[in-house]
Amino acid sequence: MRCGPRDAVLTRLAIPHYSPLASVGVDRANMRKELTVRGIIIGIVITLVLTAANVYCGLKAGLTFSTSIPAAVISMALLRGFRDATVQENNIVQTVASAAGTLSSIIFVLPGLIMIGWWTEFPFWISFAICALGGILGVMYSIPLRRALVTTSDLPYPEGVACAEVLKVGSGGDAKDASDVERGRAGLLAVVWGSIVSAVFAVVVATQVFASDVAQTFRIGRKGAVSGYDFSLSFLLLAIGHLVGLSVGLAMLIGAVIGWGWGVPHYSAIAGDITTAAAALAQKTWSTKVRFVGAGAIGVSAIWTLLKLVKPVARGLASAMAASRARKAGKADTLPITERDIPIGIVGLVTLICMLPIAWLLAYLGNTSGLGAHVATLTIGGVAYIVLMSFFVSAVTGYMAGLIGSSNSPLSGIGILVVIGAALLLVIGVKPYVSPDAGKSLMAFALFTTAVIFSVAAIANNNLQDLKTGQLVDATPWKQQVALVIGVVAGAIVIPPVLNLVNHAYSFVGAPGAELRPHPLPAPQAGLISSLGQGVITGEIDWSLIRTGGLIGICIILLDEILARTTRHMRVPPLAVGLGIYLPTQSTLMIVVGAIVGWLFDQRANRTPKPEATKQLGVLLASGLIVGESVILVVISAIVAFSGVAAPLALVGPGFETAGIIIGGAAFAAIAFVLYRWILRMAIARST
Repeated sequence: MRCGPRDAVLTRLAIPHYSPLASVGVDRANMRKELTVRGIIIGIVITLVLTAANVYCGLKAGLTFSTSIPAAVISMALLRGFRDATVQENNIVQTVASAAGTLSSIIFVLPGLIMIGWWTEFPFWISFAICALGGILGVMYSIPLRRALVTTSDLPYPEGVACAEVLKVGSGGDAKDASDVERGRAGLLAVVWGSIVSAVFAVVVATQVFASDVAQTFRIGRKGAVSGYDFSLSFLLLAIGHLVGLSVGLAMLIGAVIGWGWGVPHYSAIAGDITTAAAALAQKTWSTKVRFVGAGAIGVSAIWTLLKLVKPVARGLASAMAASRARKAGKADTLPITERDIPIGIVGLVTLICMLPIAWLLAYLGNTSGLGAHVATLTIGGVAYIVLMSFFVSAVTGYMAGLIGSSNSPLSGIGILVVIGAALLLVIGVKPYVSPDAGKSLMAFALFTTAVIFSVAAIANNNLQDLKTGQLVDATPWKQQVALVIGVVAGAIVIPPVLNLVNHAYSFVGAPGAELRPHPLPAPQAGLISSLGQGVITGEIDWSLIRTGGLIGICIILLDEILARTTRHMRVPPLAVGLGIYLPTQSTLMIVVGAIVGWLFDQRANRTPKPEATKQLGVLLASGLIVGESVILVVISAIVAFSGVAAPLALVGPGFETAGIIIGGAAFAAIAFVLYRWILRMAIARST
C-alpha cells in the first residue's frame, strides 16, 4: 500500500474534459512546449530527491507517498519565470517525477534479499537493472490498456484528476475553488514550510533532546502475557495519516488492536515465558507469530480485491484489443493528439529487448547460486512467469489505480501473491532435483523474479494515473510515456545507493546482525514477502497462523461489504486492517492520529468559504511534512553510515529520556496545531 491524497477529497475535484486545442488543429498543438530538455532536467532533479525520500518513508512506515502533486507545484514555481512554459510542460515534469512515488515501491521486495542473508549490500548494477527493466516493462505493458481504462472508462482516477486540477490552476485556467489558493503560491508555501518544519524537528530528535517516540510495554495477568504501544513522534507518519484518510486510519487502528490487544497477549500467554523482559518478549511474539497472522489477513484481502476486478479487467482488455484493431484499419494521423500512444510495434520491440537482459540476469543468478545444472529450466520458466504475470498485474494494478488511486492500490498484496506463486513453482519444478541446502538459492531466485514483476506492477499502477492527468490537460500520451521511461531510469539510479546508506546505518528487522543495531528499519512488506516465500520453499511456515489471519480477513471483508451497503462513506479497507496487524505500533499509531487530525481539519475546512481549496492546502502541507522528514533522515542515515556511530548528533545522555518524552511530545503537539491553524487562516485569508 502506498499513501497519497484521499479519494474522498480528490474525487470531488473531478472536472469535465475540456480541450482548448480541439478547434485549433494538430499543427498548432504540435508547436506548444511539452517534452522539453528543461522540463526533463527539472523532472529528473525532483525525481532524485523524492525517490530518496520515498525509499526511507517506505522502509520506516511500510507506506510510500504520491509525488505527482508536490512535483507539479514545484514545477510550476520553477517554470513560472519562462513566458513560453505550458501546462503540458509542467505535466511532463510531474510525469517524470511521479516515478519517485512508484518505482521506490521496489523496497517492498529488494531488502528481502538482505533479510535472508543472500546479499550483505545492494549491488548497484543488478539492483539498477531490476528497477529499470521492470519499470520500463511497466510502461510498455500499460500502453495497450490506456484506451480501455482511461479514455473510454468512467473510473474516477482520483489522484490523476486532482493533479490535473493543480496543473490547470497553476497555468491560470479555470480552477474553481482552488484558484485563489494557488494564485498566491499558497500551495508552494505549504509544501516548503511543511518540509522545513518536519526536517528541523527530525534533526532535533536526532540530537535526542526530543524523544523519538513514546512507548510502553507491560505484562497482563499472571500467565506471562505482554502487550504495549509505541507512538512515534514523527511528522512523516502524522502526514501519512492525513493523506490516507479516516477510513484507512481507523482500519489500521482495528488491525493494531487485533495485533497488540489480542495477538501479542494471546500468543505470549501460550508461551508462558515469565523470565524474559516484557519488551523483548513482546517483540519476539509479534515478529514470530502475529505478523504471520497479519500476512494471512493481507493475503485473503488481496485475493478478494483481485477477484472483484476479474470481470472489469477482462472487459477492459477486450475493449483495448478492439480499439487497437480499429486504429490499424483507420487513419492513425487523424487521431486527436490526446489519443497518440507509442506505436504498438515499438512497444513489442522494447518489451522483447527488456526480456533479453532479464533472461541473462536469471541465468547469472542460477549459475552463481549453485543451481547451474538447472539454469535452462530456471531461465525459461522465470522469463515465462515474468511475461505472463507482468501482463496480469499491469491490468489489475491499472484498474485499481483508476478505482481507488495509485497511492492506495494494494501493491503489497500483489507482491505476496507473486512471491507465493514463484515459490510454489520452484518447489514443484526444481526443489526435488537439488540438494537440501539449496533453499536459500531458491528463495533468492523467487525474490529476484518477484522484484522484477513488482517493478512492472508499480509503474503500470502509476502510468495510467499519469495518462489520466494528461488526458485532462490535453497532453500527448506518447510524450508522457517517454517521460516516464526517463523517470524510471533516473529513479533506478538513486535507489541502490540510498538502500545501501540506510542498510549500513540501520539494517532491517530480521536481517542477520540487525539485532545489534539500535533502531533497525522495519521494512515490513519486504520482511513479510521474504518470510512467506522462504516458508513455502522450506515447508516450515506455520500455516495455522496464516489461516487465523485469513479468517480475520474474511470477517473484515464481510464487515466492509456490510458497511458499503448500509452507510454512505464509512468503510473498513481489509488490506489496511491486515497492514495494521502486521506493522509495529511504532508505525501505525501515529498514522491513526494523523488520520483523525486530517478528518478534523477537513471538518473545519467545510465551514470555510472555499472548502475544497482549503482541503487541498492541507494535502500539500502533509506532502511537505513527508518530504522534509524523509529527505533529512536520508542525510542523517549517511552521517550514521560514514561516522560509524549510532547517534552521531546526540547532545544529551541516556538519562534524558523522560525529559525528552515530555519536551518532545509537547513540542510535537504544539507544532502540529500551529501548522494546521496557519494553513487554515491562510486559506480563509486568500478566499476573502
